Amino acid sequence: MGTDDLYPAGRLAEAQRAAAAAGLDALLLTPGSDLRYLTGYDAREGERLTCLVLPAEGEPTLVVPVLERPDAEAAPGTGYRIVDHADGTDPWPLVRAALPGPVRAVGLADRMWAQQVLALRDALPGAAQRLASDVLREMRIRKSPAEVAALAEAGAAIDAVHLRMAEWLRPGRTEREVAADLAAAIRAAGHATVDFVIVAAGPNGASPHHGVSDRPIGVGEPVVVDIGGTMPSGYRSDCTRTYVAGGPAPAPAPAEFVDYYAVLWEAQRAAVAAVAPGVTAEALDAVARDVITAAGFGDAFLHRTGHGIGLDGHEEPYVVTGNPRPLEAGMAFSVEPGIYLAGRHGARIEDIVVCTTDGGQRLNTTPTELIAL
Repeated sequence: MGTDDLYPAGRLAEAQRAAAAAGLDALLLTPGSDLRYLTGYDAREGERLTCLVLPAEGEPTLVVPVLERPDAEAAPGTGYRIVDHADGTDPWPLVRAALPGPVRAVGLADRMWAQQVLALRDALPGAAQRLASDVLREMRIRKSPAEVAALAEAGAAIDAVHLRMAEWLRPGRTEREVAADLAAAIRAAGHATVDFVIVAAGPNGASPHHGVSDRPIGVGEPVVVDIGGTMPSGYRSDCTRTYVAGGPAPAPAPAEFVDYYAVLWEAQRAAVAAVAPGVTAEALDAVARDVITAAGFGDAFLHRTGHGIGLDGHEEPYVVTGNPRPLEAGMAFSVEPGIYLAGRHGARIEDIVVCTTDGGQRLNTTPTELIAL
């Protein structure tokens, strides 16, 4: 898999056509996943302006700080010119100069700094501002074969960390100590950065976004481990497994935990099996939710069943009640139901799954059964 596959020629032109069809005169993209998707440039966020000016018609221009020009020139994307600005100079005239003709409406990067949004209002008075994601969402939501390969590489890397969990997750160690080892292992497995490490033992497992603490892990405690990072390609990993610390499973774990983990396992397995083109996102959510609700734990399933993944850790499509969008081949998302009992413990099982032409493909392949360490 080469960079030409991830950043193919013609992607900028496709985005220009989509912007024109949406009634936008240009897309203006500051550092973030949309900019990287179109150019391959993993630009720094900062007070110095970096902005891809993508007119609906005409030559695209990447405006960069002069000190970052070498990095911009090394990016794998093609089809745009680069102009730079020195410290102490106003970069906004360069943006305006890169826009041919009148500008009535522009699409802005979703996470553009407010400081920059306000400066653009001054540079382009009267131009309506909309979200660039309204245009780029439809390009990014279906992954190309190269993107699926990049996500599979990320999935294999995070799986390699889960397979070594017994080296670190032991009774008596704190969540924070285990998390430090996991972060080092995530990098060693090939990730460029560590995005998050959740080690949630015992009652902390009842909080889906707990993080870590200095609490020691107890013998026989359930421990939710949710880890993920970004690969050099820019594509992300995200995988959750739930373990029992110490002793053979299921004997040392609380009996009620063992019982509802079996429900959770069945719910996650059923949802993965239900992935197919035409199934709506909300229907897929219901597959997992119905199993858990039927067993009496519906109120303990606190979040959506899944989220899309790619250059962002969370992106479209969201597998959630109220989203009627049908799944399509190439869509990649998590399937991660959970059960959380406040003050006691919790569990989550998460795989990244890609919708294929005739079903779904798990990108995480480690066992999902309850694992005793």
